[in-house]
Formats: sequence, C-alpha cells, structure tokens
Amino acid sequence: MAEELRRLIRLSVSTAPPAEETAALTAQLAAVADRLEAHRPEVPLPRFMGPAEDGPASGPPLQASMPFDIVVGGFNPLALPVRLVFDPPRALGYATFNLAYEGAPGCVHGGALAATFDIVFTGANAIAEATGPTVRLDVRYRRPTLIDEEALFEAWVTEVTPRRVFSRGRIVQGGTMTVEAEGEFAILDHARIHQMASGRRAAFERAVPEISDTPVDPGDRA
Repeated sequence: MAEELRRLIRLSVSTAPPAEETAALTAQLAAVADRLEAHRPEVPLPRFMGPAEDGPASGPPLQASMPFDIVVGGFNPLALPVRLVFDPPRALGYATFNLAYEGAPGCVHGGALAATFDIVFTGANAIAEATGPTVRLDVRYRRPTLIDEEALFEAWVTEVTPRRVFSRGRIVQGGTMTVEAEGEFAILDHARIHQMASGRRAAFERAVPEISDTPVDPGDRA
C-alpha cells in the first residue's frame, strides 16, 4: 500500500488531468481514505522495531528497525525510501529523488537532502557504536543536486567523546560532490534510544531535558 501511495504522490505533482477527471479521482481517493481511517488501532503502531530476543532485527540496517521513518521507512509513503548500506567505516545512502522532492526547478529540495543526511549519519554512528539524537546538523550546498539522477550519500564518524559523536558526509552525483555536511549527536545507550522511540511522549520528555540541558564540555573534545 505504501508503494502505491508513493506512486500517487509522484503522479499528483507530475500529471494534469482535466478538471472533471480530477474531481472524480478526488472523490475516489476520499472514499479510500474514509475506509482506511476506519481501521485506526486503539493502540498506536510502534514506530521502532527493537531487535529480536535471539539477535538483531533482520533486513537492511535501520530500515528493518524503523519501518515508518520519513527517509528509509518502507511503510512510510513520504519516504523514497532511501537505500541504506553499511560499508564500514562508512554508511552509504542511495537515492534518486523524483519531482515530489523538487525545490528549485530540476533540483532536489535542500530540506530533503538534510533529512537524508541525518539518517545516513545515524548509520555511520551505528557502525561506530555511538548512537543518539541529533544535536547539530550543518549542511553546505556546493552545487545543485538533480532530481531523477542517483545521488550517493556518504557518511563517516570523525570523533567520539564520552557524550558526543561527530560525523561528516557528502553527496556525490555524476562523479561530482554537490553537498557537504557535518553532524553532532548526543550519545545514549540503546535502551534509552528504544525508550525514546517507543512513541510514548512522556518517555521522550523525560529524556530530552537531559540532552538539551547538558552543555558540551570543551574537555570532551580533547
């Protein structure tokens, strides 16, 4: 279903049916949405799938554990999804953005690129076994990244301190670097990360003050 919704999103920004056909299609989609809405569960679906009791989750890294993620989630129609690959010490993200992600004419929107960097950095941090929430993400757009052409995201960890992990990355498209990025992330143990991702707002709010209120000690980077 998510794949068909992706197709609808793509077609909704790249086709131009006549007004009568648009109205008929809208009515059909509204009916489908009404049917789907009737199946809302009383308990929200889990947004994060923890590892199995007898080992790690199967499937590609992060995609298997975050099926509803906005970048790599196979069940989220807003995601391409980006294909994430672990190639230690680097994490690689392969993406061909379509018209739904266009910013300037013919170019990928910078926000879509920044969001993708965030998750590819998470992959690199996971390889280094130093994962946690994003504290800072700096993106430098050196030249346009084109839609409908594969872009390769590369990310790697440059430094790990007791409380922070620092990562760098770039986009290469057609053999040319188009974007550079740097990220800083707070380090939390896996149990805390799973708790934050459980979907319960109270658990998230208990963890966030500890992250946001803790200043970075310059000595951490020594």
